[in-house]
Amino acid sequence: MAATETAAGVEPVSAPYWEAARAGRLLLQQCGQCGRIRHYPRVLCDVCFSFAVSWVESPGLGVIYSWTVAHHAFAPDVAADVPYVLVTVDLAEGVRVLGRLSPGTDPGIGMDVRVRFTASGDGPPMLLVQPID
Repeated sequence: MAATETAAGVEPVSAPYWEAARAGRLLLQQCGQCGRIRHYPRVLCDVCFSFAVSWVESPGLGVIYSWTVAHHAFAPDVAADVPYVLVTVDLAEGVRVLGRLSPGTDPGIGMDVRVRFTASGDGPPMLLVQPID
């Protein structure tokens, strides 16, 4: 379960993010006062402390900052998938996102990638990271 999801559903601060994710789009928050892009969704800007927020769509382009191989299933719904590669991606907008590298791809620091959402059963959409050819 994502940090901004609860057992009862999506928290209001992240609702636009998850709604867009279910439609296959990546939305990022932008501070309405200083313009800083932020991710993960949160109520308050960590730069100027403004509550003003808007949402901007990201094309999902970035580079791999870090990666690791998950050998242990942290939840029953991913048990059949282990091992899989988790990557941290520096997006062009200046924020980092976490996702799974597409199966069969060898990860590399600095690799150009695109992130997109994919359905993951009954759970929230999963961020899938794919290399750019």
